[in-house]
Amino acid sequence: MLTFRYCLFIVCFIIFSSCFTLVLSSNGDRTSFFNNCIRNCERQNCSADGLEIQEQAVKYYQQSFFDKLLQWTCADECQYGCMWRTVEAFQDRNWPVPQFYGKWPFVRIFGLQEPASVLFSFFNLVAHFRWLRKFRRQVRPDSPCYKIWHLFSAVAINAWIWSIVFHARDNPLTELLDYSFAYSMVLMTLYCMVMRMLYKHSWPIKTFISLAFLSFYINYFAYITMGRFSYSLNMTTNIITGILSALGWFLWSFRVRKQRPYYRKILAFYLLLGMSMSLELLDFPPIFWILDAHALWHLSTVFIMNPLYSFAIDDCRLLRTEKYYELVGFDKDI
Repeated sequence: MLTFRYCLFIVCFIIFSSCFTLVLSSNGDRTSFFNNCIRNCERQNCSADGLEIQEQAVKYYQQSFFDKLLQWTCADECQYGCMWRTVEAFQDRNWPVPQFYGKWPFVRIFGLQEPASVLFSFFNLVAHFRWLRKFRRQVRPDSPCYKIWHLFSAVAINAWIWSIVFHARDNPLTELLDYSFAYSMVLMTLYCMVMRMLYKHSWPIKTFISLAFLSFYINYFAYITMGRFSYSLNMTTNIITGILSALGWFLWSFRVRKQRPYYRKILAFYLLLGMSMSLELLDFPPIFWILDAHALWHLSTVFIMNPLYSFAIDDCRLLRTEKYYELVGFDKDI
């Protein structure tokens, strides 16, 4: 059985992992070699606005249909080519593989900037759709918290769609949407926890709390949109929200551990989530320039959702049974 010490370890591990990743920085894009390469490339091959590839360079770049579909401009092609020339220069000197703008160099496949992360984000999207279908098959619509978990699925599906978009083409807009919608999924876990604890309370209380969550997220989204995007703020907000959610579920699990044996599933979810964060610590240059630690983290989350949805199914079904007993005059609240 999971104890308080294990849960405390998870919380501390997540904090440590997140703080460690914040100190990482790139050095490839700061080199004069890389920046001079880009300037020379754009001057020789690109239009004044950097969008169009000059006629003499079209055959050299040989953009595919997917490259054009994902709008790889001439300036993007220069940056991509100079990135690999810089990597080769580092390797010739036996220097470590550099990062560029906070990311490892990835080989482009079908126009996708980070193909492995795109694929694994798609796997997550499919996993949420499959679990939602299973949830609907096994849980009746009149079950308590039925709509809450549907809302969680909708938010998660939206978040993974934008994860696919961001890893396919990284730009300020897709980055902003990926990070903000990823946080919406974290916030939804906290919201589901609060709504689960208050499911018997009156609708005015639940409506007030729901509006408070919605207002907080809208203000947070507006703040990071209006100003300069802050990685540290986004990370800190995710950490605090995740800790509150984990502690809330832990306290609930401790209270009902004898009556609801499936409580282990929600704790297993947070345990696996904490363990998966180690992949962010084990950062390494991409294998075959495709598979890196971040992509593996996306792969791990495909399976982490299993205990969470399984918990939601078991809990909703039992809540409906308890609701039936209350209607017929038996108090089965546990």
